[in-house]
Amino acid sequence: MYQRIVVAMDGSDTSSKALKEASKLAREMSSIILLLHVREEIPIMWEPDGMNMVLMQDSLIAVIDTGKELLEAHRKMLTEQDIKVETKLIETYDGRIGSVISDEAQKWNADLLVVGTHGRKGIAHLLMGSVAEAVARSASMPVLLVRNS
Repeated sequence: MYQRIVVAMDGSDTSSKALKEASKLAREMSSIILLLHVREEIPIMWEPDGMNMVLMQDSLIAVIDTGKELLEAHRKMLTEQDIKVETKLIETYDGRIGSVISDEAQKWNADLLVVGTHGRKGIAHLLMGSVAEAVARSASMPVLLVRNS
């Protein structure tokens, strides 16, 4: 049923649980998994006069390298389980991670999108928002939300 499964990875325990669920499905259905990592942070520093911002190039490279390492470690783990896997690292600077994840899943022709959710409520949800909620609202394919509980 689900032949192409996208898993959004952010390095959290929650996204690892989402991957575990996606792996079960992939083994049962001989599916391929796309591990997707979206980076939105822009490491910047303001100059002393406060008027100009300067990209901290070393920090930017470190952030990207961390994403690549995350994807590679999980790719290797899935490959060892005989699960077909691809990886993709996306950089975005517009703060719409949920939409970026949904858009990439659609471009890849995913049958299922798997995302971990922290299950925040109340003021924490209001202040931090929810990438998982944004994914669920914008995705054109079924979304499996995996709670960290």
